[in-house]
Amino acid sequence: MIAMPFHPSNTYTIEELNANLMDILDETEKRAQVSLDGAVDFNLKDKVRNGKFMVDQGIIAGCAGGGFENICAAADILKGSSIGSDGFTLSVYPASMPVYMELIRNGCAATILETGAVMKTAFCGPCFGAGDTPANNAFSIRHSTRNFPNREGSKLQNGQISSVALMDARSIAATAANRGVLTPATEFDGEIGKYKYHFDSKIYENRVFDSHGVPDPDTEIQFGPNIKDWPAMGALPENLVLRVVSEIHDPVTTTDELIPSGETSSYRSNPLGLAEFTLSRKDPEYVERAKVMRGLEEERMKGGHPCHVMPEIKEIMGAIKSRFPEVSHVNTGFGSTIFAVKPGDGSAREQAASCQKVLGGWANIANEYATKRYRSNLINWGMLPFVIKEGELPFKNLDYLFIPGIQKAVEEKADAIAAYVVKNGELKEFKLSLGELTDEERQIILKGSLINYNRV
Repeated sequence: MIAMPFHPSNTYTIEELNANLMDILDETEKRAQVSLDGAVDFNLKDKVRNGKFMVDQGIIAGCAGGGFENICAAADILKGSSIGSDGFTLSVYPASMPVYMELIRNGCAATILETGAVMKTAFCGPCFGAGDTPANNAFSIRHSTRNFPNREGSKLQNGQISSVALMDARSIAATAANRGVLTPATEFDGEIGKYKYHFDSKIYENRVFDSHGVPDPDTEIQFGPNIKDWPAMGALPENLVLRVVSEIHDPVTTTDELIPSGETSSYRSNPLGLAEFTLSRKDPEYVERAKVMRGLEEERMKGGHPCHVMPEIKEIMGAIKSRFPEVSHVNTGFGSTIFAVKPGDGSAREQAASCQKVLGGWANIANEYATKRYRSNLINWGMLPFVIKEGELPFKNLDYLFIPGIQKAVEEKADAIAAYVVKNGELKEFKLSLGELTDEERQIILKGSLINYNRV
């Protein structure tokens, strides 16, 4: 099988693709223009030479593709062949150093290297665009993670695009043995051996420190300047004032659009530094808008009054107090939310949620969530996974929302939650829901994050 750009569901058998090459490539180009918003020129048909589809790069990598059995099978398919000296390249990343060591011992690494391919250390870089980024307009076949736009490291905002298709390691090897001509593994008529994996723990025992469960307080952990702790996160307040700081009406929003891969990799241990890239490809104004709302909550948590940070919040609170006189900045939290039709498609990176949280996000509002994992990540960061019915959108970007009694609603498992759009001194009611939540998930939200929940 092959999953063509730019979605893992865009699948064909490789034989079907080769048999209907121009038609499928034309259809893929048309689909891609929807994802790319016409930002770059995109062409796949120019990869066809003499009726064959020519691939520029093959990658067998990561925890998905770099397993012992996959690489051994690839070695058998590649045995005695050459990847050639033209444009095609092949890189192989074993999933772990013990796997790499066993491939050296059983000869499979040598077999792969003899073809002109490159073996690289265990590294998840190709999965998020930090290693073997294909050239502009290149076509890469990968046994790694999903193939959304920009996932492999290209940048639409710089006028660059490259394409990733997902394939199994054996078909990538068959294509490499055919010097870049797209080839399914079913065309290989040789033998694929059965190799036994022998795990050798010495590679870890000789390098990884093991305290055997007893910490050594005299050992200092050294942190570089780009390694930062998580900022303080408060518990869910009694009430919430949220500002909608981004409104996305794409049919699906991927985790890579929520927090880009590639250029962000050097900030993975710096929560606030990484958060600066949030929604940078979809809504460049999101970060600064979210920071303003974060500033209100930081002031409140210090015992100050949010209106000292942003005077217009006084008018918002005045409108709220006219109907809910018991509400004050003492029992009301401030933060941001985004609306997206169906957010969270793609990888399970928790950063798609954590970056919103550290910028002051308290919630997402969606018609539905693309994956259970993204919704779980929101919950683990203490963010409310609100759902609103499709077609019912009473607010717009930059509107203020008031959600009274949200703490009680979570505690008491309310099916419908009353919320209000606060505008022009008036409150307009609408309904939200949270969907199914386990008791533990409710406690995580009430505590403000999984970090807070586990700290108690």
